Amino acid sequence: MKKIFVSAGIAAIGAMSLHADEYAPDVTAMDASKVWSVNGTLRGFYDDNYATAPNGQKEGSAGFEFSPALSVIVPLQQTELGLRYTYGLYYYQQRENQGTDPIDQSHEADLWIDHAFTERWEGKLEDTFTSQQNPQLSSGPTALPYRAGGNNIQNTATATLHTEWTMLFSDDLGYQNTYVHYDQHGATTASFPVPPATVPPGVVSGATYGGLLDQDGNSIYLNLNYQYLPDLSFLVGYQFQLVNYLGNEPIAPNPLNATQFYYSNNRDQYSHTAYLGGQYTAIENLSLSVQAGFQYSDNFNLPSFDGQSSGSLQPYASIALTYTYMQGDYAQIGFTQSESSSATANPNVQNGSLTLYSEASVLYATINHQITPSLLASIVGHYQYSSFVSGNDDGGGQNWYSVGLNLSYTFNPHLSAEAGYNFDYLTAAGPLPGYTRNQVYLGVTATY
Repeated sequence: MKKIFVSAGIAAIGAMSLHADEYAPDVTAMDASKVWSVNGTLRGFYDDNYATAPNGQKEGSAGFEFSPALSVIVPLQQTELGLRYTYGLYYYQQRENQGTDPIDQSHEADLWIDHAFTERWEGKLEDTFTSQQNPQLSSGPTALPYRAGGNNIQNTATATLHTEWTMLFSDDLGYQNTYVHYDQHGATTASFPVPPATVPPGVVSGATYGGLLDQDGNSIYLNLNYQYLPDLSFLVGYQFQLVNYLGNEPIAPNPLNATQFYYSNNRDQYSHTAYLGGQYTAIENLSLSVQAGFQYSDNFNLPSFDGQSSGSLQPYASIALTYTYMQGDYAQIGFTQSESSSATANPNVQNGSLTLYSEASVLYATINHQITPSLLASIVGHYQYSSFVSGNDDGGGQNWYSVGLNLSYTFNPHLSAEAGYNFDYLTAAGPLPGYTRNQVYLGVTATY
């Protein structure tokens, strides 16, 4: 578990993923002199809303987390091979008291191959597989602020190639495939009774996460880089993305005709994103990274009865300012503007249009401060505003506030302890409920 959101790279590729680890950031690091490393973390916690239920319905639970991890990094002459696997087991006392399964489990595996063909030509292959019940452990544009039961999986495979053409000109070419599968399925046309009423016994009510968000996404990008000065560089870039939704289920009825339905693949979309950017190192420990442009999206597979235009143009931006004021101490603030998948799909009664996606604006900040050689403090803040496009919630907004505090004390290279607090506040949007969530934890980590 290691999502500390301290790097500009994480912020740039997935604004929705900026969220503290479920209970704490991982403060352990692999010894560079060893090919392999193992560690294990044991944390006790109290979560006052482990199911992300609306206020007035939330339930709290004490529990514990056990999370062992294994890392293997093999450095060769021109190649680095890496493998990391992390297992998570989460026990909730309240669910045990209710007679339900008290155990959640998660699996995360990372594999990478980094090879330098020549001094100016380097390629990298990466793959990250996750399986979990809590969607906040996911990253990327499909991450949800709501808990989703079942074994939900996400696999992201990336291939990149960096070429130094001259001392001033270079390019980055990349391809990424993202596969997402939610365990919640089973919606049929009977799940949407007209007029609204209680659905028949044994029938799923409304759209499912699988029907809405199961997808296969493919994107390719090219950045052309120019090193104008030693401390100033510019880039121009382009990305094409194609997303196919795989749920194969009805997700909403047409209110103008009860016999017509929207299905998962009606949300299929391609997009073109063009942007300009630059990076400036004002002083050795202060850097600014900026990208800005536009994204054109087309939902090309809408049914004939949908009354909206399939194409839309929206802004794209990614800004990060990083200040390293001492060795191991840094502060970062950033902003991203991008499009993301929406978990709501409610047709507009006036024109029968479907909510297709949301435009997400994210402001984040983090401070990492070494109070003493052994004591490290981290503070992470995140604010996200999502504006829904088309459908019943067209123009409606949802706010997500998140704060994470963590203290870690290192006794020796093999043993550390930590304590922390996470807070989430999500406002309601249309049929989606809002909630508040508080989590406190205390744990130890052993590394060998």
